[in-house]
Amino acid sequence: MSLQHNKKLNAKKLNLYLHIFFRKYPSIIFILKWTILSTIIGCLIGSSSAGFLKSLDWATNYREQHPWIILFLPLGGLLIGLLYHYWGKDVEAGNNLLIDTINEPGKIIPFKMAPFVYLGTMITHFLGGSAGREGTALQMAGAIADQLSTPFNLSKEDRRILIISAIAAGFGSVFGTPLSGAIFGLEVFLIGSLNYSSIFPAFTSAIIADHVTKLWHTSHVKYHIEIIPELSFTNIAYAMIAGIIFGLCAASFTKAMSFTSGFFKTRITYPPLRPFLGGILIILAVWILGTTKYIGLGIPTIISSFQEQLTYDFAIKMALTILTLAAGFKGGEVTPLFFIGATLGSALSIFIPLPISLLAGMGFVAVFSGATNTPLACSIMGLELFGSECGIYVAIACTVAYLMSGHGSIYGRQKIGTPKNARFQNYSNKHINKL
Repeated sequence: MSLQHNKKLNAKKLNLYLHIFFRKYPSIIFILKWTILSTIIGCLIGSSSAGFLKSLDWATNYREQHPWIILFLPLGGLLIGLLYHYWGKDVEAGNNLLIDTINEPGKIIPFKMAPFVYLGTMITHFLGGSAGREGTALQMAGAIADQLSTPFNLSKEDRRILIISAIAAGFGSVFGTPLSGAIFGLEVFLIGSLNYSSIFPAFTSAIIADHVTKLWHTSHVKYHIEIIPELSFTNIAYAMIAGIIFGLCAASFTKAMSFTSGFFKTRITYPPLRPFLGGILIILAVWILGTTKYIGLGIPTIISSFQEQLTYDFAIKMALTILTLAAGFKGGEVTPLFFIGATLGSALSIFIPLPISLLAGMGFVAVFSGATNTPLACSIMGLELFGSECGIYVAIACTVAYLMSGHGSIYGRQKIGTPKNARFQNYSNKHINKL
């Protein structure tokens, strides 16, 4: 009896010591909890990103080898329209639904968002739409991660952290940039503010997801800036001028996207017909242009922009991407924004005396920065993709573009935490699409 009594007494003492320890150091519990959750998130999302990227490569290669398949784009658009109109209205908001869930957690994001956006994106790319992949990766990530809310009995605050971590994991794994993915998740939903309570889960999820994606032998495109000039006041001024142009380009993209989307919605009342007619217009554009270089992701042209001077490519890609996404096709805006920014940077080398590859790299991330209001994530992305040597030039371009793009965004449900200028204090706590 005495031995059993001593065991019980020791167990009570251990429980008491643990209780005191964890009350004194609550961060230990937080780290342990989110290490487990982030590992699950990272493994699930990293695997889904790997599968998505591999299938996207297959679809792109097949389309390029069989260009006649573009003729079926209107029918593919009709299929996407019917799918979302009759069965997917509750997930049609896409990335904006993720942002709303972070700001004001409501119902669990339906899991069907993941297969719906995957199918819609594959149809878009397979048949020749001009779209990206970030939107799909984020929506798949958010839909998958939010299913953990119920079994783990997560609170509203925990769900916010969960979706932020999912966005970080989706972004970091699909582009192979875990650090910028983490910052993007922390930065994207509230302009001008960072959610530091989510910093550990966001980084852990992004890093694990990126590692898991690579374990599936999934490769990412490599970009190289050949020449980085010495820093000088003159070169800083050139970088600022480039940043201004990149910011104006981003503002033009977001405004044109909003206008064109509104035009389709007001002129074509039956939603499934919008991508059907949009597909016809894209086929006509490809036939007139006589090339397929502006549809799909456009990776080969992005690579070329680092090596040679391109001129009008950014404008054509912008027009086709706006037409594709505004009509209702699925995908993302980010890779097309990379294309637009890189080719615009290449074109700026005509009159800005900086190396072509440097301007292309600056534009690659700066137009994205202006269109998403995420200058920190984009600056870090530049370091991850191009190396630290270009860091100052990239940071100048991204921050100037962010300021010059105004309070527009490709994500209409972003909230303004801190306005970009003191003159716009009345914008605080408002959604972009309500301004």
